[in-house]
Amino acid sequence: MARLALGSSSPNPAVGAVIAQDGVIIGEGYTQPPGSAHAEVVALRQAGKGAQGATMYVTLEPCCHFGRTPPCTQAIVEGGIAEVHIATLDPNPLVSSRGKAALEDAGIKTRVGEHEEEARELNEAYIKFITTGLPFVTIKFAMSLDGKIATRTGDSRWISGEGSREYVHQLRRAADAIMVGVNTILYDDPQLTSRDSSGLEKQPLRVIVDSGARIPPTARVFNEPGTTMVATTPAAVSSRVKKLEEAGAEVLEFSPFSPKEGLVDLEELLRELGRREITRILVEGGGTLLGSLFDQGLVDKVIAFITPMIIGGKEAKLAVGGKGADRIAEEFRLSRVKVERFGDDVMIVGYAGC
Repeated sequence: MARLALGSSSPNPAVGAVIAQDGVIIGEGYTQPPGSAHAEVVALRQAGKGAQGATMYVTLEPCCHFGRTPPCTQAIVEGGIAEVHIATLDPNPLVSSRGKAALEDAGIKTRVGEHEEEARELNEAYIKFITTGLPFVTIKFAMSLDGKIATRTGDSRWISGEGSREYVHQLRRAADAIMVGVNTILYDDPQLTSRDSSGLEKQPLRVIVDSGARIPPTARVFNEPGTTMVATTPAAVSSRVKKLEEAGAEVLEFSPFSPKEGLVDLEELLRELGRREITRILVEGGGTLLGSLFDQGLVDKVIAFITPMIIGGKEAKLAVGGKGADRIAEEFRLSRVKVERFGDDVMIVGYAGC
């Protein structure tokens, strides 16, 4: 149930709730868009009077404060729930352990920690955002067995298989923003939209990192549903910026991270996106942008699709550019690694740090 809220509940967490009476599910719900009902309230409405004496299972600690909506703890108490199983506590300072305490003060039994790891992973972006104000950054790329993301001519369609590409649209659906570098636009002219069989009313924000405003105003991203932001530096020519704005882009100027290289300060960009309540960013390339994010220590998660093909060529494009590590001991090593297959492709997922 909670996964159904990904992509629509942000900046609120994606929460699922199920109410059971004598082992039979009588109510279930997930977080609605901001300002609408939370998962617990949706489940309670469905259960009706059957909630009296029932047990609720919820993926995140119920809120106990007035925000866009009234406290969920109040609704749970009024609904007559007898016991609440909470997968994980909410790190939001307004809630953390207080929601649990409010339920217990009302005589409701609580249990915490069942499937906690899965619940925290589902809301990993919310947890980072609510504790730091910064979005959660996931790097995604598809590469050949020899580490290439395109041939020496720039051709990259398609390295990954159909199953992998379908999964990527699920990742896009869950993201608040999709970020790419300008070279990805120049070489591939992608749409950067979420497209799947279920449809999607709300498209992720498209963020193009383009220090010199080189993206052409005819690029497909300007003709797709949703909003496109272009991040530039003072080096961008004003006439180019004006054309991008006329094409419908929001153009924001950021200081260069390094005066020598003149590239957008990505941490400054992430802070601005955090101020706009962007909690989850999917970065899809190219190598220069990915390398800069790794070099600046801004990556939280990596999703890499490896396809059993050899592209070869010393001029073929690599998945990750940047300065890189001087010594193996300084490498970016993934933790909590998971491996999954999509046809012939192998997907490796891992996190930064321990």
